[in-house]
Amino acid sequence: MSALLAARRLRDLVPALLLIGLGGCDADAPADFARFEPGEQLSAGRATVNNRSGNAFSLPSANLSPSRRLDFSVGNSFFRSPWVIAPSTTTARDGLGPLFNTNGCQNCHIKDGRGHPPAADARNAVSMLVRLSIPALAPSPTEQAVLERLGVLAEPTYGGQLQDMANPGVAPEGRVRVDYQPLAVRFADGSQVELRQPRLQIDRLGYGPLHPQTLFSARIAPPMIGLGLLEAIPEAALLAHADPDDHNGDGISGRPNRVWDDRQKRSVLGRFGWKAGQPSLNQQNAHAFAGDLGLTTRLLARDDCSAAQTACRDAPEGGVPEVSDSILASVLFYSRHLGVPLRRDAESPQVLAGKALFHQAGCAACHVPSFDTAVDAAEPELASQRIHPYSDLLLHDLGEGLADGRPEFQASGREWRTPPLWGLGLTETVSGHTQLLHDGRARTPLEAILWHGGEAEAARQAVLQFDAGERAALLAFLNSL
Repeated sequence: MSALLAARRLRDLVPALLLIGLGGCDADAPADFARFEPGEQLSAGRATVNNRSGNAFSLPSANLSPSRRLDFSVGNSFFRSPWVIAPSTTTARDGLGPLFNTNGCQNCHIKDGRGHPPAADARNAVSMLVRLSIPALAPSPTEQAVLERLGVLAEPTYGGQLQDMANPGVAPEGRVRVDYQPLAVRFADGSQVELRQPRLQIDRLGYGPLHPQTLFSARIAPPMIGLGLLEAIPEAALLAHADPDDHNGDGISGRPNRVWDDRQKRSVLGRFGWKAGQPSLNQQNAHAFAGDLGLTTRLLARDDCSAAQTACRDAPEGGVPEVSDSILASVLFYSRHLGVPLRRDAESPQVLAGKALFHQAGCAACHVPSFDTAVDAAEPELASQRIHPYSDLLLHDLGEGLADGRPEFQASGREWRTPPLWGLGLTETVSGHTQLLHDGRARTPLEAILWHGGEAEAARQAVLQFDAGERAALLAFLNSL
């Protein structure tokens, strides 16, 4: 049976299936998910960008005025251009390092898209970093204060993030490599997919051995699109999807992460990062400047150099702070207003059949299709938009197969924030690859689904029962996003 015929068959069957009842569906969605919903192709509402080229993730929101597009371009210049070592005549862009992962934001978020694990012959990991911490067992009062502020206890010598590049005269912290072991998974119809189980390797340590109980978490850079809109979703709307005790009995117990806000000096809802460890885009940007580029801001005023890293501690600064308030504000404006591309082929029979299967399997319980942004959003272009991110921004236990064993604030070592799916189908066009999940282990959306466990185990099992035509329809839907 061809994929199109299978899609037509599924479209005929879906209304009957939906009468049985599907858990976790968007309350505002119509009962028949195999029908096109007016406006669902506008992933970001009026901010949606009609572009499917290799630059589709790098364009300003469609509803930005010409004068505001100039502000976007200024932020873009600081996001794209490399920073240099201090002291330098380029005083606005100096202060790189002494320890860092890259010299420019765009190197990790390639064309504002998704990062990837290092290739076997790569000199540096670049668009994948490794978080480090040690277990917080019976913490002292001092350690408890650190846990409240940082969410983890950093590795004593290397800090909270391994930095594999350094300025001249300073030793890099180490080298990151990944190799893989095959893991076969079989569908009910006999088809087989070979997953790859990653094994993280860190060698060439520059400052002695790591703590024997060090916890590691490899993270690829996520896409930059639509971040301002995610920030504009009202907190109450996100919390409405939380069910930490699974009162409705659907097996899904999404819960919020509560994290430290550096500006407000209190714990608030986390939204950004693979474990929702950052509360706002501005703080996310400041921490990226600090950890990834070794640049200070008014929020994080010191380089992360441990007592063992004397050359790092003695290196010259590029000003106090190295990233001025105005530059940080420009990068914030830029990151808030990167547009989300228009969906492709959203009305095709195969895509609509795939959407119905997405709901039938229960994927929408975590990948919530739509939200309305707040009327009082931080920027007027972000306000009162009906958006379709396919995420709840909540934490979910995805099982042992995806666990990194590393808690972060209230997130356990098995929990991850639901990543938005918008833009998924343009990943290869923009970033040149389709490596997905937090560490890039999945090479296709189907592989990503098959890695899901824990709360998503029932959805995974449902997909394993799909035949070839149904799998093709599901993937057509995901690639339309």
